[in-house]
Amino acid sequence: MSLLSLQQTIPYHLRTLYLFTQSDISTTVIPVTLFAIVAAPIHNLARIVHVVFWIWIHLLQFDIANQIVDPEEDSKNKATRPIPAGRITLQNATRLRWILLPVCFAYSALYSAQVLGASVAMAVLTLVYHEGHAHAHWLSKNVVTAVDYGAFELGATLVAGSDYSRIEPTGLLSVVISTAIQATTLQAQDFKDVEGDHLIGRTTIPIVFPTLSRPSMLIGLILWSVYLCMTWKLDLACSVAFVGLSALIGARFVLYKERQEDKVSCKLYSLWSSVVYLLPAYWRYFHAQA
Repeated sequence: MSLLSLQQTIPYHLRTLYLFTQSDISTTVIPVTLFAIVAAPIHNLARIVHVVFWIWIHLLQFDIANQIVDPEEDSKNKATRPIPAGRITLQNATRLRWILLPVCFAYSALYSAQVLGASVAMAVLTLVYHEGHAHAHWLSKNVVTAVDYGAFELGATLVAGSDYSRIEPTGLLSVVISTAIQATTLQAQDFKDVEGDHLIGRTTIPIVFPTLSRPSMLIGLILWSVYLCMTWKLDLACSVAFVGLSALIGARFVLYKERQEDKVSCKLYSLWSSVVYLLPAYWRYFHAQA
């Protein structure tokens, strides 16, 4: 291969890898990075690069596994993704998925056995989700995805900290709370995909409970916000602002029901999640040193 050809193909393939994860940059990479920085807390700023790459390479493996399951769904909902866009064949994407598995394990092992354990847990849960068809039912989908996300956060927090082999109590509590929140509010990401999910027969909460699913977002976000205000001991002004934000985002799910509007609501939910991830920093600053 000539140098010119190499210069043309490398950017092309790098963009293909990016496109596999593009839709999850705002919903996973940024929030989980913030989470790790706060929950660890971050050992030094240079470690952020390690955290972001560890999150992204594991996300890439998961997203490819997700997108090879049913490219038909993506051709309807997300036609710009690499497989429906024709940037990579289904066969090559499948090969890449399995090549990335030992790559993720080897990279995690460079940090510690505990980080490797988080990586292995994510791989097993991904198999349960796809090959085990946990994604087909709303309950198993939410639970498996939430636990997988918790393993994501645990691994990223270990990479961010001063000791790759242990996580302090505040960080561990943050992981547990986040996992519970994900399990009970993950349907925020399903509203915008109802049409595609109907097409492949997937039973998500918005499909199974069309009447209750939207109010569940309003109630869930408010209740979790009140609990978080008490757990992290927010002052009155911050508590009112946070609960108010939660109510506004939750109300949007109830009031605006078109697909494009659900996409915006999902992004606002990601914003809410990012605020949730920052709350342990409030506790550390105002209470842990007291």
